[in-house]
Amino acid sequence: MVIASTIAGAAMGADIVSSRIIRELAKERGGAEQATLWFDGGRRLPIADAARVNAVMSDAAASDDSDLRSIAHIGTIVSTSSIAMAEQTAADGRDVLAAMVYGYEIAGRIDEALTPGRSERGFHGSIATIFGGAVAAGTLLKLTQGQITQAIALAATSIGGLMVAANTSVAREYHAGLSAMLGIHAALAAHKGLMAEENVLEMPRGFFSAYGGDHLEDVTKDLGQAWDITTDMAIKLVPGGHPHHAAAEAAANAAIVGHVDPADVADIRLSSAKYRTLPGPRHPTDLIGVAHSPAYFIAAAVVDRDYGWIHVSPAKVADPVIRQLIDKVTVDPNPPPYPDRFPHHHGATVTITLKDGRQFSAHVDFPRGSAPRGIEWGDVDAKYRRLVPLSGLAPEKVEASLTVVHEFETVKTMSELTRLLS
Repeated sequence: MVIASTIAGAAMGADIVSSRIIRELAKERGGAEQATLWFDGGRRLPIADAARVNAVMSDAAASDDSDLRSIAHIGTIVSTSSIAMAEQTAADGRDVLAAMVYGYEIAGRIDEALTPGRSERGFHGSIATIFGGAVAAGTLLKLTQGQITQAIALAATSIGGLMVAANTSVAREYHAGLSAMLGIHAALAAHKGLMAEENVLEMPRGFFSAYGGDHLEDVTKDLGQAWDITTDMAIKLVPGGHPHHAAAEAAANAAIVGHVDPADVADIRLSSAKYRTLPGPRHPTDLIGVAHSPAYFIAAAVVDRDYGWIHVSPAKVADPVIRQLIDKVTVDPNPPPYPDRFPHHHGATVTITLKDGRQFSAHVDFPRGSAPRGIEWGDVDAKYRRLVPLSGLAPEKVEASLTVVHEFETVKTMSELTRLLS
């Protein structure tokens, strides 16, 4: 499912300026023809460069996956890194899926230990997602225990990333590209025998100390008893920042229950401990703004009683009814506190008050596409069929590639998929 979602996000993001720039730079550098650039005529580049370009494309459209603990886009990194590495190592589909599970597990556990300290110190999720790329790539390289230890240690000292940059600019997808590329570099260096400080995660002034890791017991607790990719991953079924998906779904549900006419709305109140103010631009004008504007999510959902891919279109962003309703979105100044440190586990409540005093309210903990609610193939397929054609891929290749993804456990070589993404 996350492979399908990542490819769909990349198709939507392929023509975004940031994606074009990173792709052009990678092609200008050239190098060994090891792994495929998706949607680029079958062009092949070094493993790390191909994974970087593909990850940037998927992240650029703000339509990939999110981890429910901290909204890190781990699935994007493990899928792009694994598929690129598998093209070189001749790994099959089961090998790739296993590598993705391992990579997701390590990145997820490390980032869980950093939650909420990482973001409070201003660091973006890329400082954790890199471990997903390093471990996934290292698994496919068949690194020894000592070598995978070194890959993790090298990943820990390889990347930075500032939250404020990711929240307001295309630095978000730039971070994703670096995470995929540098994770693969860490695995390749470890494979060659490069040795780093293997205690770098937990030692004084090391990784966890520097980035705000205050919950180190979570890193190895019950290791192997459950898998984070099945318990904590959420696939975006609508575009934009995942923290706002629950609010949009709640707003649409409240509008449906009340048969709400936007002209009758007096106030829309968002209640969630995630929001003390409304982040992002109140009146966004582009994809970056939309992705980080809960006010837009909520207003659009009330107007259309739904929120979906159409809402990143210029026509919807400029819709005068939505823009007028945005100014009626307010925030509950005293929301109930969360019982734990994971605010994205507890969603949002939206209450619509009409001019005649009637109120309609709805609450959503986990939006559709979230592991705790169960992810449906029908939803993932609909996303794939809606977004992949944006890349210019022929309809028969859209369907054929989706079939390959569905049957990924039987795939013998990655070319069965990548040749269809050209």
